[in-house]
Amino acid sequence: MKARYVRYLLMGALLLGSYACSDEQDFDQFDDLSITPTLASSIFSVEADEPFINSFTTVNTFYTNTFNFDAFNEEFVAERLLEGTITYEFENTTSKPLIITIEFLDEGGGVLDTEIFDIPAGPAPAFTIEVDYGPGGKPLDILANTSDIRITGINLGDTTSTSTEPDPKIVMKSAAEFLFRLK
Repeated sequence: MKARYVRYLLMGALLLGSYACSDEQDFDQFDDLSITPTLASSIFSVEADEPFINSFTTVNTFYTNTFNFDAFNEEFVAERLLEGTITYEFENTTSKPLIITIEFLDEGGGVLDTEIFDIPAGPAPAFTIEVDYGPGGKPLDILANTSDIRITGINLGDTTSTSTEPDPKIVMKSAAEFLFRLK
């Protein structure tokens, strides 16, 4: 009799357990999943001291450099870019007013976008400028199609004056944050 009682008790517990605390599983939730990581990275850092800037006596351009920037060369990455912000920081302790031009170039060397910064003679406090791409900013196609970045520095002052600051130089830095949709 005890075995029969235990068997009914187990069958009842199993029956109740199959109805208790069980919800229908929704395996389509994966389709609703949204993964949007933000990637932060340095882009460039350039320094030029005042003696170097003064050494260019026949031309005003003291710096020009083109470097590769294939961050979005994979179509998979470029298609998933949602927005981005590029931050530029400048500190000028030289006696020179300067123009810094940053050009975003496509694979063929064509200019996609240009940023021009008028840097007053120093000593001046460092300043930062943020440029947004995507909603509310410049078109994302600029970033997605950029293959190279060209930086040009032009001295608007003379080639003989010297700042009274210790180690006078122009320091240019840039960093970026990009938001992607992975799923």
